[in-house]
Amino acid sequence: MTSPTLPMINRNITRVSDEDTRQAAEYQAAILADVAGRRGTLHGRIKPLAPGMRVAGPAITVEVRPGDNLAIHAALAIAQPGDVIVVDGKGDISCALLGEIMATQARASGIAGIIIDGAVRDADALASQPYPIFAAGLNPCGPTKLLPGRVNYPVSIAGAQVQAGDLIVGDIDGVVVIPRENVKKVIALAKQKLAAETQRIAAIAAGDTRAPWVEQALREAGMLSAEETL
Repeated sequence: MTSPTLPMINRNITRVSDEDTRQAAEYQAAILADVAGRRGTLHGRIKPLAPGMRVAGPAITVEVRPGDNLAIHAALAIAQPGDVIVVDGKGDISCALLGEIMATQARASGIAGIIIDGAVRDADALASQPYPIFAAGLNPCGPTKLLPGRVNYPVSIAGAQVQAGDLIVGDIDGVVVIPRENVKKVIALAKQKLAAETQRIAAIAAGDTRAPWVEQALREAGMLSAEETL
């Protein structure tokens, strides 16, 4: 008897809202990561192909077998405008999972960008235009299109858990994942942190170059006695 299996393509997901995406996109990935508890960042091997690339949107999650991109093609077909394709490629960079043709298809479909924990190719073409592609490496070898993967199921990618519909924000520093249910709170905290950092930078420019918290932190760490100062 054949065992029942789950469908491998999940079309019904709940996405972070367009308005929350718009507001979150106003902040650096670093600001969002800090106020999210320094969690949810992808490993630093995931980099934009060009420094100015930025992306924000709900995740369409993809799990593939190393070296095979069949499930990515399925994701490209069902993704909606504004979505971000997030591919768990297992960190394998022995061959590319995406190149210029697939990126052109994604851009024409209104997909906001692509994050791949794997390799891509056609880097000259991809890096010379603004469409955001983030990847773990480059390789000219092409993929197979034979092996089953899954679309819109939870994935673990480059050290972070991602659920379909979670918020993805990426920039030159890297990529952060914000769980959909936490996005409004993270945005509110990001607004406060940005205001505080802006105020601190202005104070430094005005001559206040001593961080006010440093001495107390050093005392608590045992690096200064209670009577010592810097």
